[in-house]
Amino acid sequence: MKVGFDPGKDASNRAKHGLSLADADLGDWKAAFIALDDRRDYGEFRWYAYLPIDGRVHVAIYTERGDVTWMISLRRANAREVRKYDELRRR
Repeated sequence: MKVGFDPGKDASNRAKHGLSLADADLGDWKAAFIALDDRRDYGEFRWYAYLPIDGRVHVAIYTERGDVTWMISLRRANAREVRKYDELRRR
């Protein structure tokens, strides 16, 4: 997988969440649960993923631009999101 991101957005994500968008490349995408983020019209398809990274669940927001997974946000999952991920894994 080829991960891309805007450097300014990466700096903002680091400041807000303590994670680089590049860290998404470390995730176990085969174990991720992915769904369309259709809460609003973004002008492009956006996806969110419950993404395990180093044994901890994270939430990744991204879009696909050609062959690049373009990262928008990456943060640690909150307790509710971790429970949801665990529930999905048990299915």
